[in-house]
Amino acid sequence: MPPDPVRRRDTILVVDDSPQTLRLLTDALDATGAMVLVALGGEEALELVRQITPDVILMDAVMPGIDGFETCRRLKAGPLAHVPVIFMTGLSETEHIIAGLEAGGVDYVTKPLVLDTLMARIRVHLANARAAQSARAALDTAGRHLLATDGEGRIRWSTPQAAHLLGVVAPDAAERTILPPTAIAWLKNIDTRPDEAGFEIAAPGGPSLTLSFVGRVGGDEYLFRLIGEDGDARILLLKERFQMTNREAEVLHWIAHGKSNRDIADILGLSPRTVNKHLEQVYAKLGVENRSSAAVLALRALGET
Repeated sequence: MPPDPVRRRDTILVVDDSPQTLRLLTDALDATGAMVLVALGGEEALELVRQITPDVILMDAVMPGIDGFETCRRLKAGPLAHVPVIFMTGLSETEHIIAGLEAGGVDYVTKPLVLDTLMARIRVHLANARAAQSARAALDTAGRHLLATDGEGRIRWSTPQAAHLLGVVAPDAAERTILPPTAIAWLKNIDTRPDEAGFEIAAPGGPSLTLSFVGRVGGDEYLFRLIGEDGDARILLLKERFQMTNREAEVLHWIAHGKSNRDIADILGLSPRTVNKHLEQVYAKLGVENRSSAAVLALRALGET
């Protein structure tokens, strides 16, 4: 029989200031083959995740310094928004459970820990997170310009293409992972006008995007598509990536999709001679000599190779 493929090890971060709890969980998780990371407090956890992204986080709620709830909020405000956080604490009142869930936790278990139950919950949340990540990876591969926010406009996730576009038009929003204030005000009323075409985000004197509402996912996740001012966000990506005019980017887009000069002329309403003039400028800006090389560069920029 052929050997089994190497199984990917789960990476689990345990954040707790109790040596007994850390020893208990480290031994149990090691036995499952997981890679276990340990942080003794919130500050240490935030520093650690700058270097490695865990698959799941087990978080004590009550710790010196930054407590678990605040640590979770900070984690969820950054690139780890997709990582499931399971709270572990002796606090069992309903208000504490609500606080943990509102901070971004996906589950809440009370101490003393029942290992079999905790391990089962870890497996469930790992499977759910991987399914969601696979779906997003599929969107990335397809080159879709999608992003999701919560009801307050905080960006939960986005495809790389959408992140790039938002960075072009609204760099402050992209850096702080939250929509511009005007877009947030529009979002807060989206449930009363779900059929509205979209909301325009524009850079002063620069390009604009339309934030088009796709639908609501679950209780507090809003899915949007970013559309460039020309109706196709891919054109805007090529324009910004290669510092081209809008028309040159359109020509490059169709070259990348196998269209001849005559086809492009028909699509854009130009003469073949004009298309050829634009194509000469495209080659010069890309530093290439033929349409095949230009197409390869364009497809790479669009994430389609």
